[in-house]
Amino acid sequence: MRCIRLGIAVLALGAALAARAASPALPDQPSAAAILDKFRQSIWSEPVYAAFDLREMPRRGDETVWHGRFWGSRNDRGPVTRVEMDVGKGGFTHHILVQGGPEGGIWTSDGPGPGSADEAAILAPLVPGVEMAPFDILPMPYLYWLDSELVAQEKVRGRPSYIYVMTAPADFAARFPGIKTVRAYLDAQYDALVQSEVMGPGGILSKTLSLLELRKVGDRWIPKDVDVRNEATRDKTRLSLTAVAVGPVIGPSAFDPAQLGAPLSPPAPASLTPVAP
Repeated sequence: MRCIRLGIAVLALGAALAARAASPALPDQPSAAAILDKFRQSIWSEPVYAAFDLREMPRRGDETVWHGRFWGSRNDRGPVTRVEMDVGKGGFTHHILVQGGPEGGIWTSDGPGPGSADEAAILAPLVPGVEMAPFDILPMPYLYWLDSELVAQEKVRGRPSYIYVMTAPADFAARFPGIKTVRAYLDAQYDALVQSEVMGPGGILSKTLSLLELRKVGDRWIPKDVDVRNEATRDKTRLSLTAVAVGPVIGPSAFDPAQLGAPLSPPAPASLTPVAP
C-alpha cells in the first residue's frame, strides 16, 4: 500500500512539473509594461465612427434595445471617445465625452450647452437601467492605473491572453469603494481586450465584461459584440455594432468639452460599412 501511495505521489508531482514546464514563462517587468503600453497605443490608432445597439437583457423581464453612436480618436492626452445615446427624448440627446490617458476625464451633456465635468458619471449607466457604464467602454480608465501587474499568460476562450491585475489608485478607491481591482485579459495576438473582471472589497467579483466577437473592417479588427454582466443580479447588457467607418475625418471640436452639446453629423452613409448580425 505504501508503494502504491508513493507511486501516486510521484505521478502527481510529475504531472505538476509537466504542467509548469508547459506554461509559457511570463515576460519580465519591462516587457510586460511594453505589452500594456502597446495596447494603450492601439486604442483609436485610426479615427473611427460606429453606430450600435445597446440591448438591456435582464435575467427576468423583457429586453429593451437602445441606439447609440460614438466617435473615437486620439489627442495629445491619449485616446478620446464621444458617445451619443438616444434615450427616448427625440434623437441622440445624451452626450458623453471620455478622455483616456494618465490624466483622463469625463464630461456629460443633455442639452445644447457645454459639457459638465462629472467624475461620478464614469460609473453611471449609459442609459438608465443598463449595466454598461463609461467605465466599461474604450478608453477604460483602469488601463492607465499605475499599479498594473502581469500575473499570468493563459488561454481565454481558446485565445492566448496576457492577464493583468490593475489596482485602483487611492483617490479612485476612496471615491468609488465598490471597485478595488480589475483583472484584464489582453489578447496576445490582436490588440483586443478579451475580458475584464471588476473586483470589489474582499476580492468579490461584481462585474464581468466579455468580448464575444471581433469583426474585420478594412484591415482593422473591431470589437463587434461586447457583454457586461452584473454578477450579483445576473442582468446583462450587450453592445453590438451595426455600422462602422474607419479613418473618417473628425475635427477636434468633436472632442472639445465646451462643444459637447453641439450637434455632430455622422459620416456620409456611403462611407459606412454595415456590420451584419
